[in-house]
Amino acid sequence: MITLDDLEQWLHAPAETERLEFKEAKQQYDITKLLRYCVALSNEGGGHLVLGVTNKPPRQVVGTQAFAATTDLNDIKARIVDKLRFRVEAIELEHPNGRVLIFVIPSRPVGQPRAIDGTYLMRAGEDLVAMTPDVLKAIFAEDQQDWFSQPARSDASPDDVIALLDTQTYFELLDIPYPTTRDAVLERLQSEGFIQPANQGWTITNLAATLLARKLDAFPPTLARKAPRVVIYEGINKLHTRDDIRVSGFRSQGCST
Repeated sequence: MITLDDLEQWLHAPAETERLEFKEAKQQYDITKLLRYCVALSNEGGGHLVLGVTNKPPRQVVGTQAFAATTDLNDIKARIVDKLRFRVEAIELEHPNGRVLIFVIPSRPVGQPRAIDGTYLMRAGEDLVAMTPDVLKAIFAEDQQDWFSQPARSDASPDDVIALLDTQTYFELLDIPYPTTRDAVLERLQSEGFIQPANQGWTITNLAATLLARKLDAFPPTLARKAPRVVIYEGINKLHTRDDIRVSGFRSQGCST
């Protein structure tokens, strides 16, 4: 659910990001433009198209009458599915300065760019342009990424990331002071490839889950089979096992360390 508080934070963002696009659209908005932006934003990892807000800072809510009737809005959502073959949610917010309409656009599937009328679109400043060959090549190669880069948990909130990963021990072992803000913790994890921005929050990679999980059973069952295993034998042969430890990140399961 998107709230007026979320909208207020977006209004004060320093610039339009890869996940936000603002349009005044005081009276109406062209359906063809809407479809094209849905494709472009989806290709860029998903995001929000916000109607009824000026697109240059300082942004102001001006209100929009685009697709104001309930039947119009339902018709638009149906046309998006029919034309683009994926679902887009539409959320109406009643701001003191006017109605704001937000289209919530999902990310494209891994390794599959989205197209409209045979054209793969992306944004370039204020324009929508055809994807360049190098961008398309990178997308098509995504499903060939190594296992550690694949998601173990998608759309995790910032609180979920901190709860699921043993970030305290991670910073202690690196002998780095624990950051004073949650955003700084997330920034460090992202820089190491442990988490990645997602349409709604963060994606926790298999690498992060394997190394940092507080409990592997909080992730898909298949991940537990990838956990490191330490076997300690008695004597100089493998006849007798003293300890068989299944390691979950920095913690061990099955015996004390």
